[in-house]
Amino acid sequence: MPPIGIFDSGIGGLSVLSHIHELMPTEDLLYVADSRHLPYGSKTSEYVVHRAIAITRFLVEQQGAKAIVVACNTATAAAVSLLRREFPIPIIGMEPGVKPGIKQSRSGVVAILATEGTLGSEKFQSLLEQHENGAEVIVQPCNGWVEQVELAEHDSPETRRMVADQIKPLLRRGADTLVLGCTHYPFLKETIGIYAGKETQVIDTGLAVALELRRRLRSNDLLGMAKTCGNTQFWTSGSPQRTQRLISRLWGDPSQVSPLPV
Repeated sequence: MPPIGIFDSGIGGLSVLSHIHELMPTEDLLYVADSRHLPYGSKTSEYVVHRAIAITRFLVEQQGAKAIVVACNTATAAAVSLLRREFPIPIIGMEPGVKPGIKQSRSGVVAILATEGTLGSEKFQSLLEQHENGAEVIVQPCNGWVEQVELAEHDSPETRRMVADQIKPLLRRGADTLVLGCTHYPFLKETIGIYAGKETQVIDTGLAVALELRRRLRSNDLLGMAKTCGNTQFWTSGSPQRTQRLISRLWGDPSQVSPLPV
């Protein structure tokens, strides 16, 4: 059975890859970290679309991917509609958990933590208008968080300071639910929890994306039926050696990382 392709601007999408692997361990997976071009959140939508098309074409046309997961909220907002028109396979994107965040909030105040690229997109604004329903939704761009994850500085003093600076004002405004609107942010969940406290809910949509992928594969008769564990291959547009060290730390698999040819 052909593999599943997953891509992100860097290693943040590993948080989604983990859910996919746990849910469908027999599937072969392809992961692209577009590290030379990160962060997508500060790039123009045209730039992100260009990269998304190039990577998807590589995964589909050169590697034979049967489905694509755009494991990046910014790339989803900018490019997922175009990718679905361009490629006749299931294309699954990320969506900030606005609806579950509002549903689970007790105070009616929800904070969406994401990149400027995601928060400023038409797709996000449409999502907000659709589900706001009288709740107070605070949008919070978290500049620098992606870069800290890419440096594997998940719990450094600088990362703690950055997280505290963003989280504390949200809590003072009454937010009791934090929605992680970037696939890098789940790697900061423990640090976020230090300042958010046990009473604050933190929502990560990675599992929901993996479940939707499985549903789409099953409905298209593409779900793998192998009895052995699938293989995972990695590519990066950045340094293969550096990316391999990060993947080994976060994924727990010392697989080889190949240079991305696009």
